Amino acid sequence: MSIVGGLPKAVERAHAAGCDTLQIFTTSSGQWRARPLPDPEIAAFRQACVELDVRPVLAHASYLINLGSPDGALQTRSRTALGEELDRAEALGLLGVVLHPGSYTTTSERAGLTRIAQGIVAVLSERANQQTMLLLEHTAGQGTNLGHTFEQLGAIITDAEARGTPPIGLCLDTCHLLAAGYDLGSDKSYADTMAQLEQQVGLDRIRAIHLNDSKTPLGSRVDRHTHIGSGHVGLGAFRRLLRDPRMQALPMVLETPKERSGTTAAIDADPMDLENLRVLRELMTGEAS
Repeated sequence: MSIVGGLPKAVERAHAAGCDTLQIFTTSSGQWRARPLPDPEIAAFRQACVELDVRPVLAHASYLINLGSPDGALQTRSRTALGEELDRAEALGLLGVVLHPGSYTTTSERAGLTRIAQGIVAVLSERANQQTMLLLEHTAGQGTNLGHTFEQLGAIITDAEARGTPPIGLCLDTCHLLAAGYDLGSDKSYADTMAQLEQQVGLDRIRAIHLNDSKTPLGSRVDRHTHIGSGHVGLGAFRRLLRDPRMQALPMVLETPKERSGTTAAIDADPMDLENLRVLRELMTGEAS
């Protein structure tokens, strides 16, 4: 949800749409500089989450952050920005900060994975007592982006935690899974995908799920979100995920296109949010075919 008008407005927007949970950017997703959060705004946000019963809440980290970059200046800037993201989330009482692991750009996959783990260690070692978790998001694998295989995610987490970091969580994204080549389209392929995830990372690390359909087909490695039931993921895949007992207690978030601009100051629910929520809830309860 948009934070236009202040962070508490995002909670009001989520409540207006009938949401039980929420994801926000605590600052602009495309800018390095973040405005300070005034104490009254933090308090109002926390109070709104309790009074409107919208919780847990997640933050998504800035898209500019790249812990896998070989550029020293960008690496330093990314670490600083991630630390600030975690500090803001901690102040707001958020469950976790969702992070795209990073890209290796002009180097190699192995070198990029090592740099990401080192960056995570540098940031989390200074925040050992924080409650907000770092959640690595499984990616679609565009270009040199890392984190699109379970093996890559497992390697980052194992390396970082071996150096003494707090536990690191995982955020799944249905669009990214499909684009990266993980099929959820049949009972067998769903079970196979979950078995691979359990072996390489661990299902117990999943703390959140992004529910997005995909404009591009299986294995495309192109990240293009679309409305539930309008893409290549398929309603059957969403049904399997929503009815999987291992997933039902997790916060699930839509990142599908909205009908209105994200800069609107409106509080009332976006029509496409309502439609996507309706489809998902019918799949979950068995009312949809």
